Amino acid sequence: MDLLDVLVEKGLRREPPTREEALAVLATSDDDLLDVVAAAGRVRRQWFGRRVKLNYLVNLKSGLCPEDCSYCSQRLGSKAGILKYTWLKPEEAAEAAAAGVAGGAKRVCLVASGRGPTDRDIDRVSRTIEAVKDQNEGVEVCACLGLLSDGQAERLREAGADAYNHNLNTSESTYGEITTTHTYADRVDTVEKAHGAGLSACSGLIAGMGESDEDLVDVVFALRALDPDSVPVNFLIPFEGTPLAEEWNLTPQRALRILAMVRFVCPDVEVRLAGGREVHLRTLQPLALHLANSIFLGDYLTSEGQAGKADLEMIADAGFEVEGTDTPTLPRHRAEGAGVCGSVRDGEAAGCGGSAAGCGEDAAGCGHGPAGCGGHSGAGPAEEPVGQDAPAAAASPRTDLVAVRRRGAGTDLAPNA
Repeated sequence: MDLLDVLVEKGLRREPPTREEALAVLATSDDDLLDVVAAAGRVRRQWFGRRVKLNYLVNLKSGLCPEDCSYCSQRLGSKAGILKYTWLKPEEAAEAAAAGVAGGAKRVCLVASGRGPTDRDIDRVSRTIEAVKDQNEGVEVCACLGLLSDGQAERLREAGADAYNHNLNTSESTYGEITTTHTYADRVDTVEKAHGAGLSACSGLIAGMGESDEDLVDVVFALRALDPDSVPVNFLIPFEGTPLAEEWNLTPQRALRILAMVRFVCPDVEVRLAGGREVHLRTLQPLALHLANSIFLGDYLTSEGQAGKADLEMIADAGFEVEGTDTPTLPRHRAEGAGVCGSVRDGEAAGCGGSAAGCGEDAAGCGHGPAGCGGHSGAGPAEEPVGQDAPAAAASPRTDLVAVRRRGAGTDLAPNA
């Protein structure tokens, strides 16, 4: 049976591919790209129909981070000219969140840079969660605050948080090359703490930092083993003033292959198209909607995104629809397995779970940067031996597409939502 037929059949049964099959997806040629997208699209539609969940980021505290994540514009020693400000007041964060909700966002992700929250920070964020929910009826709230200590996830849940985001970013074997101030194991521990507290766990990756195909497959299989409800896929935004400023490894075709591989490995999980999509997918963004069932609306943490109006037009023009607040995101079997309510809506399996919005970009505590961890770009031709690094494509740096956020949270200007 043809590789793609095998992958579709497995995806419809919620069975993961083998590691070799996942590597083979990344090694397909550009000539086969539309076939790969169509095959992964069948799996996406089986579990999520043509719905697209919208998520909105609010950067509660920007810059000034003591961690050294190489991809992050907020890192220790970063020379990127980003906005820097301390904690927003709860009412300011709620006002910022309202702009995203008005634009159609179902979930708001509250993000703060830093290694992890103090107990005082948890108190502050708890008040912010309450303010956001008081002013935005029915909104889901995800917190993304870095490494959690014992008991902090439970406190966030008690305050009304629905989810917690903390990304693995890249493979365990290469993690030390990207960050030295904390470990891969620290990140795994935080995701497990969120799970244990009953929060919807969200954890993803960053592609485009120079990693191999093996690294990408390793991190996605590690994510599957952690069983998050949501897997945000970020693509490195090479900010000037960061160690990875020269890493322009991705092509639109490579980015689509990565998304397809994630969908095959995580068939019934919310796959979120996150930071860097505008920079690396560019005009092929609509094709990514056949692979991912969730995106961020408007701007990211420290960089500008596509205009919210353009996002909504893209979704409609591609034949998809925005997921309503009364429609559960996850398939019923996942929601029930997680002990969350589920229902069948209009004949579709649906679940009450959700996905913590991946920070979409670079909060160091959030685990993904204005860029992403990984990706030996340049898709290898189909006949290239599976498992070997493909030569990087000659991608021309699109520095013109990297714009620092100057509006929204932390400014006096209206947000882009």
